This record gives sequence, structure tokens and C-alpha cells, in this order.
Amino acid sequence: MKHKIINGLVFQEEGSFNPQTVYMLDERIVTEATYLDASGAETVTDAAGDYVIPGLTDIHFHGCMGSDCCDGTPEAFRTIAAYELSRGVTSITPTTMTMPEDVLAKICRCARDHFYPEGADLCGLYLEGPFISAAKKGAQNEKYIRPADAEMLRRLQDASGGMIRTVAIAPETVGALEFIRACSADVRISLAHSTADYDTAREAFACGATQLTHMYNAMMPLSHRAPGPIGAAADDSRCMVELICDGVHVHPAMVRTSFRIFGDDRIIFISDSMRAAGLRDGQYDLGGQAVRVRGNMAVLEDGTIAGSVTNLMDCMRAAVQIMKIPLASAVKCAAVNPAKAADIYGEYGSLTPGKYANIVILDRDLKLKAVLHRSVPIAL
Repeated sequence: MKHKIINGLVFQEEGSFNPQTVYMLDERIVTEATYLDASGAETVTDAAGDYVIPGLTDIHFHGCMGSDCCDGTPEAFRTIAAYELSRGVTSITPTTMTMPEDVLAKICRCARDHFYPEGADLCGLYLEGPFISAAKKGAQNEKYIRPADAEMLRRLQDASGGMIRTVAIAPETVGALEFIRACSADVRISLAHSTADYDTAREAFACGATQLTHMYNAMMPLSHRAPGPIGAAADDSRCMVELICDGVHVHPAMVRTSFRIFGDDRIIFISDSMRAAGLRDGQYDLGGQAVRVRGNMAVLEDGTIAGSVTNLMDCMRAAVQIMKIPLASAVKCAAVNPAKAADIYGEYGSLTPGKYANIVILDRDLKLKAVLHRSVPIAL
């Protein structure tokens, strides 16, 4: 199947927009020469001055449309994948909560067996807990928190068929640094739900951690005398940081400040959405705990923020339109950087020939006009 997109402003791998044609053959983006050499009828999409960007990758979110990764069912994974694709999020690594090992193993097996071509590509799992600090548990369930356990991770990785991409951990907890040393070659380690100070975070990065989970949230703040894990991440050029741009978790001024500190090569936009995303206000749950949703705010009964109800495309749009982040930088943070962090950039995250033809077309107001999944347009 031959398909090309003409007249669009196409996102470039280095982070700019140029007018050009995007060529697709079957599931992949190809060069013009390869396209012209191929036989068969072609389909043409006229982008007419719109933005043509890679499909987004959400590496950290829990659910949407009434379903949650922790449901651990094929139906939940399909619902999540279908909704995300309809919003231009074409590759995903759904995120677990702090749960018992048997529950996590069931989720891992479900991810391993998942097959749903009509939804976003399931590219892995993200374990948020259970190796975290009770003092910064946020919306996590304290009764399931446990010390870091490399053997448990290996059992879960076996159950998942190698799907676990990222593990969040509090580096100050018992056994955490040893866990990071033992596991950082196999999974990406992200510091999270932690009381770690600057020196402890620096040691964790030296041991192999390379990421901060939902920066500013559930961690020690950035202070002039106690820079904490954020200051430690800023000092380590290998470290990437997650940022929720839903207008609730991080003030717009701090989003802009984050870009000045880290630049657009080291920030990963995430949605951290829970099952209420895409649905109306009401009562829901997250990790077995009751959540009240009103507008774009989701909170536990004690008022603790409990994830977001905003999908990644809307977060990217808010970053540009409300927080005044340049569009090219926002696309890098929502498509390029998360694909790199999840170690899937070889096939996702840019419009480079050879990669999957997962493509989004936005108008000049950043409204979603078209989504192509492996070159096939989907109904919006």
C-alpha cells in the first residue's frame, strides 16, 4: 500500500518544521526513491499547510475511558489502546500502581499476550512501585509498599515476556541502591515517590538511574540550600525528567523554568492519566482507592492529587497554548524523548524513513485532524 502526505509542515528529527512530502509504503515511512520504485495505486493526503508530526508516545499513564492498566484484563488493555490512538497517542507503555506481586504478575501476563491492531502499539510496561517511600506515597496504596527486590522484578519480567521498560524506585529505601546497580542494565530506573536528598539522588544516578518520575510531584522540592533530586538530575546530563502539563500538577511558570534548566532534549511529557480520562466528573478509583474527579482535577478522599484526567495530546497542546512552550519543543517532549526513554526510538518517535508510519496531522490551532496508524487513517 502506497500513501503519501503532501503540502504539510513536517516535523524534523532535530526539532524543526519544514515543508515536504512524507512517503509511506505498507507500515513504514520510506524515502522518495523507494516509494517511486514501488508498484501499485497510491493514496494521497493533502495536509494543506497543517502540521505533520510523529504519533505521540505516553510512557507513564494508568488508564482512561473507565479502564486501568491494573485491571489486568484484555478488555481493559484494548479500551486503553483504542482511546489513546484516537487522541494521536500511537505508542504506549501503561503504568502499574503499587500492588501485590500476584496482581502485578497478572498485569504483566496480560501485557505479554496483548494483541490489538486497532489500538495504539503496546510497547512495554512501566512499574510505578512497589519499591517506594511511604512518606511520599502520593496516591499509592501504602499497605503494598515493599523493599526493593531484584528477584521479584526478574519474576515479573519473565511473566511479561520482557515488556517491563521502566521501574520507579525511592533510592533512599532499604536495598534500593543495590537494586539499581543490579537492574539498571535491563530496565530504565526512575526516581519516584521519594524523600531522597541531593546526595542520595546523585548516588542513585551514579548507580545507574537515569530518570525522574513526574518531576516536582511526590519528591523533595528544589530549594536553594537543599536542591534535592531535581537539582541532582539537573547536574547529570544523562538524566531525563517527566513532566505533567495538565495545568494541575505543575504551574505554567515552573514548566517554563524546567525548560530553561533541562532543555527540550531531556524533558518527557507524560499524562499520568487515570481511568476517568475521557469521561465525565464523578467517583472513580485508582489502585483500589476512591478518587473524586471534578473538571481536570482528580483527588483522593484526603485531597491528594491522584493522577490526571488529561490525555497526552491535550497536555502537549496545553504546553504550547497555555504554558508558551514552542511547538517543536513540545513535539520533542511528547514524541521523540519518550520513545528514546522507552528504548523504542529505532521504530517510533520521528518521521524518519524505516520507522513505523504512525503520524498525526494537526491544524494551526493544534486541533487533531488526522491520525495514521502504520500508514492507515483511523476514524476520529
